[in-house]
Amino acid sequence: MSDAFIVRPADWKHGEAAIAEVRRKVFVEEQGVPDALEWESIDPACHWFVAVSPTQQVIGIVRLTNAAKIGRMAVMPNWRRRGVGWALLDAALNVALALGFGQVQLSAQIHAMPFYARRGFVAEGPEYLDAGIPHRSMTLNLKDSA
Repeated sequence: MSDAFIVRPADWKHGEAAIAEVRRKVFVEEQGVPDALEWESIDPACHWFVAVSPTQQVIGIVRLTNAAKIGRMAVMPNWRRRGVGWALLDAALNVALALGFGQVQLSAQIHAMPFYARRGFVAEGPEYLDAGIPHRSMTLNLKDSA
């Protein structure tokens, strides 16, 4: 399988089904997040980004909220460790900068903290459970990272 992929903005109205499919496979089926906890009313108002394979399949997603929070980062298992997550994160951060956000926050699953730390995110506060999965809050000061 080629490692070629592209990352582009996605409109919730037209991309909801593809975005939901990745969320369902990664969060609900793979990680056991209860379906009722996965879907949020803010989804349509978020800035979404998708990674698309050469066959036009959505292979990864991330969102940026209007409150400067990055979330719902998910990459399909057979596309992990190929730069998809990094490219998605960069797309979200570039838009956050363009929107004038001074910092962005996220809720990182504990196992993903080193990934975000490599991009400059700093852990804050104690560990907590979200949907039964250990997380920690992390923040990136965009003025320092630009």
